[in-house]
Amino acid sequence: MTPSRDISRLIEIMEQLRTPGTGCPWDLEQTFASIAPYTVEESYEVADAIVRNDLIDLCDELGDLLLQVVFHARMAEEQDAFSFGDVVEAITRKMIRRHPHVFPDSSGYIASSDVKGTWERIKAEEKTERAARKPMKEAPASSLLTGIKAGQPALARAIALQQKASTVGFDWNDPRAVLDKIREEADEIEAALDHGDKSDIASETGDLMFALVNLARHVDADPEMALRGANAKFERRFAYIEQALVARNRSLEEATLKEMDALWNEAKEREKEGSFRIPISS
Repeated sequence: MTPSRDISRLIEIMEQLRTPGTGCPWDLEQTFASIAPYTVEESYEVADAIVRNDLIDLCDELGDLLLQVVFHARMAEEQDAFSFGDVVEAITRKMIRRHPHVFPDSSGYIASSDVKGTWERIKAEEKTERAARKPMKEAPASSLLTGIKAGQPALARAIALQQKASTVGFDWNDPRAVLDKIREEADEIEAALDHGDKSDIASETGDLMFALVNLARHVDADPEMALRGANAKFERRFAYIEQALVARNRSLEEATLKEMDALWNEAKEREKEGSFRIPISS
């Protein structure tokens, strides 16, 4: 098997990876659910390469994202649901249909109507047609939260759910009340830890994160930006620990947790004093 610029080669590679008996054990045990987090991660890495304006990385990350599409399509084909070709056909049909001002219809007519209005109308038509193709199910009960998109990042969706619920008064009026809820959720995690139930621990951890998002909303802090700031702070302080150890001719592996924690607090204090700098070894 050799590399190729042809998409069919990538499809062949995935087929071989998913072939029982001769394929890759890890790839064979994957499901839509287990692969989904990787799909999201690759999307973020594409966005990160764009932010950094690194086109070499962008090419690589787009390949990783494409692999995710091929992976999902292969698993669907194994279930006789659809194939990669069906995915391509569906999106090409959609793009042609949504751009009648660019692509002529069967009579050769090209629309000159409002682009945005046409786009929204066609999307609505597609949604109705898609619903009609699906097996009849019992209609879900109408809910205030029905319109909140399920596909957006969890932090953004948590905010959207909370904001929508707040429109009917289901909300706290004081950030300190949210703090009480955070303490309550932390206690429930502690209880779950005592029982050692991983599923329960994960569920309670999710509840705590949801409450933290609620606190961010009440103090007008963007939780995504707040977490990015915390990430940057962690990287900065950890770099201080690394370089301080280098200056002492010690490695991370040699250092004790107590020693690293002391250096962390030292970095924290220097940040407060405005004298933060990465130690330079002599």
